[in-house]
Amino acid sequence: MSHSISRRDALRASALLGATSLLSFDATLARAAALPKGKTPPLSAADIAGIEAALGKKGTYVEAQATHSTPLPRNDLKMRIKGEPVPIPFGFGGWVAIKHTLDGKSAMLMSDTVLLQEEVNPLMSAAQANGLEVGAVHNHFFYEEPRIFYMHIHGMGAPAELAKKFAATLKDSKLLPANQPPSPPTPASQAGNTASPSAAPTGKELFDLPALDQIMGRQGTVNGPTYKYTVGRDDLQVVMMNTEMTAAMGLNSWAAFAGKQADAHIAGDLAMLEHEVNAVIKTLRAHNLEVVAVHNHMLFDQPRMIFLHYYGRGPATQLAQGFRAALDQLGRSKPHDMPGMQH
Repeated sequence: MSHSISRRDALRASALLGATSLLSFDATLARAAALPKGKTPPLSAADIAGIEAALGKKGTYVEAQATHSTPLPRNDLKMRIKGEPVPIPFGFGGWVAIKHTLDGKSAMLMSDTVLLQEEVNPLMSAAQANGLEVGAVHNHFFYEEPRIFYMHIHGMGAPAELAKKFAATLKDSKLLPANQPPSPPTPASQAGNTASPSAAPTGKELFDLPALDQIMGRQGTVNGPTYKYTVGRDDLQVVMMNTEMTAAMGLNSWAAFAGKQADAHIAGDLAMLEHEVNAVIKTLRAHNLEVVAVHNHMLFDQPRMIFLHYYGRGPATQLAQGFRAALDQLGRSKPHDMPGMQH
């Protein structure tokens, strides 16, 4: 299959490089990779205090990525997949992150919000009314009850002002931390929809962490009854609106485990360049993992990133091997390595 460069590709190349001529995807990607990696100016203590005051919740400042992140779990929900209870940390927690642009003259807010179907359009209207933009709306799961959608919201401005706009967007929704119920203990048999560590075993007890870490070649993080790996794209510099997109801003691949070692659920996401998509799909299917969605999360990102969500059920080590095999496809090939395709 061959094709000439599209108008979209030309606009993307021009936006990234200031070019006046049409560039191939190969050239665009090569030039993007050659951009000097700037150091994002850090958020100040006053910036962080302003963000946390606006959101009404303490977050985490990832100094190495100059990014402040706040989790937004939906503790008001009781989620099931194929009729079986699954914990909120398995993939039903949203987040909002803020960092400066590369030149320090502005900042970006990026978020992923977890919504019931009837909540999508009211929040979309609220975001736009507060000067924020919507980047994507999509599913992350099959078989979940109730049905959940995910909306990515972004905006540009001063850090504390962005947090105020986001809080104003959420004020009438369950997403605002002040509108979330506390996490009461639940019986261990319910395995942690809103369980506290004292009421149910954690991921440390439910899974053979050394065995999973050996397969993955890295350590994960215990979050209640789940165990999660998060892997950035350190091989790439992805820039959106003059902001470097890193793992803490949502540019990452991840895998979350729920259930138990012998009978686990896995769900997650893979962050891919366009030419990596089908190699990842082929690998996941070869390991009997289901592809749930393929879509964008961001707008105006250079190079363009595609995100794939997947799900599986089985022994935890077998599921981990499938995710690791898919992860190993990232960064292996270039667009011209794809057989039968020219760009």
